Amino acid sequence: MSTQLERVPRLWVGGLFLASIGLWSGFFGPIQVLLAQQAEVLAPEHKESALSLVTGVGAAVSTVLNPFWGALSDRTTLRLGRRLPWVLGGAAAGAVSMVLLAQADSVGQMVLAWALAQAGLNAMLAAITATVPDQVPVHERGTVGGALAVAQTLGVVAGSGIAAATGSIAAGYLTLAAVLLITTVPYALNSRDVPQSRPPASLNWSAFWVSPREHPDFAWAWLTRFLMNLGNALLILYLLFYLEDAVGLAEDEAEGAVFALTAVYGACTVVTAFAGGYWSDKVGRRKVFVIWSGLVTAAALLLFALVPTLAAAWVGAVLLGIGFGAYTAVDFALITQVLPAADDRAKDLGVINIAAALPQVLAPALAAAVLALELGYAGVFGLAAAISVLGSVLVGRIRSVP
Repeated sequence: MSTQLERVPRLWVGGLFLASIGLWSGFFGPIQVLLAQQAEVLAPEHKESALSLVTGVGAAVSTVLNPFWGALSDRTTLRLGRRLPWVLGGAAAGAVSMVLLAQADSVGQMVLAWALAQAGLNAMLAAITATVPDQVPVHERGTVGGALAVAQTLGVVAGSGIAAATGSIAAGYLTLAAVLLITTVPYALNSRDVPQSRPPASLNWSAFWVSPREHPDFAWAWLTRFLMNLGNALLILYLLFYLEDAVGLAEDEAEGAVFALTAVYGACTVVTAFAGGYWSDKVGRRKVFVIWSGLVTAAALLLFALVPTLAAAWVGAVLLGIGFGAYTAVDFALITQVLPAADDRAKDLGVINIAAALPQVLAPALAAAVLALELGYAGVFGLAAAISVLGSVLVGRIRSVP
């Protein structure tokens, strides 16, 4: 484990970076494009409800299993280390699930295969996330958090690009499986993971409860991340349908636009994630970066809501990249500084990750309710903007981090 005077090896960061790209490709290639395409093929008259069912069940699995895998990772005593076995096992399970999705010919099979994907990918996510507070000193966590935010963005872009370029749904899934496995190899060869040095604590259900009274900063960090991810999920899950139904693009045009907008968003995120994380490390402050980046994100969501045109969507993608890139990098660094206990890092980060997974469960139901009121996508994305503003403002309630 790194001390405050050490610098984390850049080769190790590079391996973590590549593994994260593969991981997020596995998450967002299906979420942004492939699952929606498959829902249209298998249930053309009920594509929205089919997509909501698949993503909702998958997100529910993620919500439950991410902290559970994290807790098991904290207590793993294998010679490979605490984290590496879960990275390898999660990548393998994720690849198998992509093969099953490629062969799915009913919505029910989609639900089961995507649930397996979420189970495997979240085991990998829980372990990778915990390696940062394990091995990265506090004064470098903004920079490393920026690198992981860039990796997440590149994974989103790569995933949607693969989905758009492979020519078929099945080929998209199989390519994602290969990318996931290949990008995991460099990290596996240089994980610097170490075996558990002490007998692991017993695991019981009470271990997953983190008292807001005893750890208020952790609770506020959880709530603000939940709100920011809920606003973002309302856009990401419905971007394809928004471009088709609100902007008026044809199906092929909308699929290409999803990739193009994601690429622009990704380019802006790369710049702001690195810059925001590095700047945050240099000045030793986190909250001001998180608050302002969240407000910029809210402005982007409001633009999508009020101006449903492709030109406005380009501007919105730029703003979203600027805001969410800096937010993701610095907020991650902030969260690692409010974890209650070092021995339960992966479990506690898993509890934090619920704040990213639970919005995927709630967003479809929330969007469906807004659409049922005939408020359209303006209502959906306007609500997303308001939620993001609230998430930004409440960051100020965190006291232990400047």
